Amino acid sequence: MKLFICYLIVMNLITFFLYGLDKWKAMHHRWRISEAALLLAALIGGSIGALAGMYGFRHKTKHKKFTIGVPLLLILQIILLLWLWRPVFGIESAAAILF
Repeated sequence: MKLFICYLIVMNLITFFLYGLDKWKAMHHRWRISEAALLLAALIGGSIGALAGMYGFRHKTKHKKFTIGVPLLLILQIILLLWLWRPVFGIESAAAILF
């Protein structure tokens, strides 16, 4: 469990850094980080870092796939984590998570 939490922390820090770096590159007309790479980083556990980077750096906030996709990924990841950890939290059914 500790290893997984460390993974999430590191992934979110890396993702936050990627959004900041891409914003810097955009401002300086440099080679950019692809949107696919930014979304992939959010998908594999960096959704909190992606959301923080989007609004912290004001980056990708006009793109629907980011303004809708990243929060949706975060919600889905939270639901998945709660479902996977339901024995830890004492939740007996998946329906109890949503209602």
